[in-house]
Amino acid sequence: MTHTPPYTITPQIVSRIEQIGEAIGKAETLRVSQDLRLRRINRIRTIRGSLAIEGNTLSEEQVTTLFDGKLVVAPPKDILEARNAIKAYDRYERWDPAREAHLLEAHHVLMGGLIDTPGQYRRGGVIVAGPGGVQHVGPPPERVPGHMSDLLGWLQDTEEHPLIASSVFHYEFEFIHPFEDGNGRMGRLWQTLILTRWKAIFALLPVESLIYTRQQDYYRAIRQSSTQGESTPFIDFMLEIMLEAVRLPQISDQETDQVSDQVAKLLTALRKGPGTAVELMMDIGLSHRPTFRKNYLQPAVSMGLIEMTRPESPTARNQKYRLTPHGRRVQEAGNTTGPNE
Repeated sequence: MTHTPPYTITPQIVSRIEQIGEAIGKAETLRVSQDLRLRRINRIRTIRGSLAIEGNTLSEEQVTTLFDGKLVVAPPKDILEARNAIKAYDRYERWDPAREAHLLEAHHVLMGGLIDTPGQYRRGGVIVAGPGGVQHVGPPPERVPGHMSDLLGWLQDTEEHPLIASSVFHYEFEFIHPFEDGNGRMGRLWQTLILTRWKAIFALLPVESLIYTRQQDYYRAIRQSSTQGESTPFIDFMLEIMLEAVRLPQISDQETDQVSDQVAKLLTALRKGPGTAVELMMDIGLSHRPTFRKNYLQPAVSMGLIEMTRPESPTARNQKYRLTPHGRRVQEAGNTTGPNE
């Protein structure tokens, strides 16, 4: 019998699963799964978001250029990380999330040329450090194969809802930290794979991009789960992210997005050039930062309309935001009708 990871299904988790199910039903009626353009745009956002969490400095425009097979001027390591991620996300739907051979192959694709042992479990100890010091000490390397065998066996046999199973796997994977490097991007890729196997629409949703906009909350949820000894806080956080992703306005057949009034105001404020969060709030006439973040900033970033000027330092005091090429098209087109209008 394989080991069952510890977690608790709370009423809030049950409620969020129901909300996600309803939102998926509405999204699927739009037949967005047939929209290849939407798949391309969200694939680029997904790759850029997941890499940016790990400190990659490429902008969405640069990732788009690499996606099209063209050259960009940027640090070689950042370019290789992006090219590897493009290959991995091109192939990921062919992989079985419960097969160890596929997991190792995925890591080899994702980390090839970046570390000495891509596609192999780590052979040394690992310590995850953060702003407050040591955040996590991974299990001894000799135990990693057994832990991963148990986790993959649980994933294969579990009858748990895929929304929960994918989140549990993601957290447990990060806890084991099975590879020398690339564990964060592998965990996010594998959760996306599990979800896409359940509902194809998840191939079109920029979940990783939303995590990027809330990466401090992402790491906090991991720490809280480690402190509690179960993945419940992380499950709750990921369900919140997935609900937000499913509810995002979908891209139509037109060149521009249907965006909310709040996002439209933010795009207008950025028309004159990059600005800090404080400057943008002043332009819009807001004083409540949580409202600005939730209703303006996060949706615009996740939809690929704006981006950070310093993605390698998300919390930098001089962090500014600017329109992406896609955001400029949307702003110039003036297509600012809300989704319910």
